[in-house]
Amino acid sequence: MSLQEMSDRLEIQDLFARYSFAIDERDWAALDSVFTPDARIDYSETGGAKGSLEEIKAWLPVALERFPMFQHMVATTRLDLRGDEANSRTILFNPMVHRAPDGSEQTFFIGLWYRDRLVRTAQGWRIAERYEEMGWIKDAPPMEPIPEVPATGG
Repeated sequence: MSLQEMSDRLEIQDLFARYSFAIDERDWAALDSVFTPDARIDYSETGGAKGSLEEIKAWLPVALERFPMFQHMVATTRLDLRGDEANSRTILFNPMVHRAPDGSEQTFFIGLWYRDRLVRTAQGWRIAERYEEMGWIKDAPPMEPIPEVPATGG
């Protein structure tokens, strides 16, 4: 493995960690340093939204409001590097706490994969396309449907 490939792999690993922390800390602006400005994000297979980075940034606070706590733990990544582009499939284990309208809380667990198309930019590696692929859910409570992507006016 060349020094460049080692460097690329470490930077991409850090990119995935930055995504997880941005989501878990509800720091939606931090997603600008994770995705390309024209990124396409698709959470629809897992019941979520599909749209542009700006649409998803507007949707996330609404969709995640009912979850007072969650942890996005990314693990094993299969990475296909091709110069300034790459494709990856990464395991995600995601415990979540759901708060029902009556205030009761229940912890449940989700296992899924992120399928990403990555590009090297002047600012470093970024996610150009993210597809969330469903794996499994354990102990999910009954929940209202996730809201639609709000209009961003752009």
